[in-house]
Amino acid sequence: MATIRDIAKLAGVSPATVSRVLNYDSQLSVSKETKQKVFETAEHLNYTKHKKSTRPSMPILRLVQWYSSEEELVDLYYLSIRLGIEKKAEELGIEIKKESLGELSMLETQGTIALGKFDSEEICQLKRTDENILFVDYDAMHEQCNSLVVDFDASLNLVVDHFIQKGHDKIGILSGIEFTKHHQQLIEDPRFSAFRRKLKQLNLYQEKFSIEAPFSVEGAKQAVTRFLRESNDYPTALFASSDAMALGAIQALQEKGLKIPEDISVIGFNDVSVAKYVSPKLSTVRVETEWMGELAVSTVLDAYKEMAPVPRKIMLGTELVLRESTN
Repeated sequence: MATIRDIAKLAGVSPATVSRVLNYDSQLSVSKETKQKVFETAEHLNYTKHKKSTRPSMPILRLVQWYSSEEELVDLYYLSIRLGIEKKAEELGIEIKKESLGELSMLETQGTIALGKFDSEEICQLKRTDENILFVDYDAMHEQCNSLVVDFDASLNLVVDHFIQKGHDKIGILSGIEFTKHHQQLIEDPRFSAFRRKLKQLNLYQEKFSIEAPFSVEGAKQAVTRFLRESNDYPTALFASSDAMALGAIQALQEKGLKIPEDISVIGFNDVSVAKYVSPKLSTVRVETEWMGELAVSTVLDAYKEMAPVPRKIMLGTELVLRESTN
């Protein structure tokens, strides 16, 4: 694992600044550019570099993201996938053209990668631009589109099974709230759906232990603080839908005087670089986000070479990584 000093050296900042950025210190006053440099450096150092291959021509792939650069810094999940896309494209000698939904061109490409969440109208807009589209982290099969997604059911089975093995029967979830960009349609958190299904099968689901918050450190911290203020009963194990949310939850729990993991075990989701540098080190579900970005590039190129008669959905497995935030 890269150290904070390694990140500081490459990012050109002090180790103290790196530590405070990675821990989402709200008292730290640095520019967005500095934060982005630190986060991207941390992700790069966790990335296995590949030897570049040379190609006689430069194919083009379009990348349409729903997250802005500012939003990427709030939750590093999409930043990490994007870096994987860019790395694989660089390795293969492919040019990536980034376009927004509001400024889609009729550029001739080998395909389009749509990264994030999109509503039906936005999907139709993308389909008018390109026949070969791959949606990454969004299941667009209902729109007859290729999709690359995480197997959330299997992931939550890992989490719940671990909690139960450790003797927990008061298990809570901090699930995410998010909306599509243009029409602000509420997007259901698939982690919550999988969590609820699993616990109901075991007769352990308790709605009072379900908390909702935006996918951010501060949003999660506020939601958990509010929950602790309004309830005198709390779970002994908590799953958060992202590492950023888990970090916000831990901050709120610690400010309440609760110990992690002695009073509450916490597991996040994604295993972005931050999880290894916070205190306590975060247990989490590892999604191979950089590889997910690589696979997106390979998949859309394969589809360009031979268009399939029906859409396909690729589901990626995950791994439960246990660190200091669980007992």
